[in-house]
Amino acid sequence: MFESVGALLGSPWIYAVVGLSVLLDVFLPVLPSGVLVITAATAAAAGSGAATGQVPHDVPDIMVLILSATTASVLGDLVAYRLAWRGGERLDRAISRSRRLTTAQERLGEALARGGGALVVLARFAPAGRSVVSLIAGAAHRRPRDFLPWSALAGLSWAGYSAALGYFGAHWLGTTWLATGVSVLALFGAGAGAAYVMRRQPTA
Repeated sequence: MFESVGALLGSPWIYAVVGLSVLLDVFLPVLPSGVLVITAATAAAAGSGAATGQVPHDVPDIMVLILSATTASVLGDLVAYRLAWRGGERLDRAISRSRRLTTAQERLGEALARGGGALVVLARFAPAGRSVVSLIAGAAHRRPRDFLPWSALAGLSWAGYSAALGYFGAHWLGTTWLATGVSVLALFGAGAGAAYVMRRQPTA
């Protein structure tokens, strides 16, 4: 598995690549940041002795990997939040043209106002949910103290879940592409579940 991925997994640059991917996918949700986290975590499991056969000696540290992904997630949210905060009337008009975005803005504002920031955590797993939540929170001028702590919890939950999938998947299935594929499917399944729950939330 690791030979085909290349020397990147055995290099400290893997943290930078993962971090950059997580940072940017708030603007480009198609980036495979979750897949990168899972693959790197699978490599970390190999270094812990989960694999059989020859594996690279230098593999990612699982805790550093989670910390890198979490930090990048929060920074990306903050950048989107600040850009939307300064977007002014142009962004407000763009949101008002979409009934779905308007509803999401109202729902998010009410959730944050009553301390229900669990919506921010849930949205982190849904496809493009992180982008929508960060932009809407900024456009609505929600206080940073109402948004950023939940953003940090969302980033940690997502990074921890993604890394755990790769790490424990490798322990159970071996460091193979099968383990990575099953882990990626589990991540996508969580995203689909989060999106379904968000759609089922009653409209204010």
